[in-house]
Amino acid sequence: MVSTLAVDTNDPTAVSSYACDVFDKLGWAKSGAILKRLFRDVADLFAGKHAGYRAIDMGYHNLQHTLQATICLLEILAGRHRAGAVPALGQRDGELAVMAVLLHDTGFIKRLGDPAGTGAKYTLVHERRSCDFADEYLSGLGVSADEIRDVRDAINCTGPNNRLAKQSFRRPEARVLACILVTSDYIAQMSAPDYPEKLPFLFLEFKEAFDHKGLPLKDRPYRSLRDLEKKTAEFWEQKVLPMLEIDAEGVYRYLSITGQPNLYLQAVEQNVARIRQRLQ
Repeated sequence: MVSTLAVDTNDPTAVSSYACDVFDKLGWAKSGAILKRLFRDVADLFAGKHAGYRAIDMGYHNLQHTLQATICLLEILAGRHRAGAVPALGQRDGELAVMAVLLHDTGFIKRLGDPAGTGAKYTLVHERRSCDFADEYLSGLGVSADEIRDVRDAINCTGPNNRLAKQSFRRPEARVLACILVTSDYIAQMSAPDYPEKLPFLFLEFKEAFDHKGLPLKDRPYRSLRDLEKKTAEFWEQKVLPMLEIDAEGVYRYLSITGQPNLYLQAVEQNVARIRQRLQ
């Protein structure tokens, strides 16, 4: 088990290799071809090399964030498999999980005919747009309609409008996939070594989304960067952590071996402490 520090999350090839290694150790070596295809295609999409789409133009929700979340998801998959958790996830479930994490923020990417602003304007609706892209892209890979529904349901539970507690799933394994994706999305970003330094980029993304929606300043959850920084500890302690514990069924525990510290949670706590210290 590794931390995001051990894999270069600015390099999709490095993360792809790590994914193949994890799957190989799980006995799923035959997934190598589809994994490499997924990483290659998503890297091209974020770089503006996918037909009809612009390159990602955001400072926070970029390819690195997606790859950080992917590493976290892979570690949860491996830890859960090692623990013998039920319902057990099979090889195809693992592939669907990687599809979901790699595609979960594609809704931020603008089409060629959309030059105004950045993809941040879609923050409040990017889950739906990500689902739509997943539907289009995965259909082209021969993924079945039921499997695409599992991916869409997982993606639909991410983002600021988290719906994990209300989402219906077609099978228990699909709910587990959603729990893992949501957990990976939150923990990966908040545990990143430069999370406190990236908050200005996150605030600008929120501001653009609120401006795009025409939300009055008084109705915005974050009215300034300092406001966002001040609310970060509360966001983690009172919203995210309880949600991960209850709605996401505590799958974050699989990020550590029994009796060992959870390095991801430690990193989040350290980042929260750093932000508190900066405010003082």
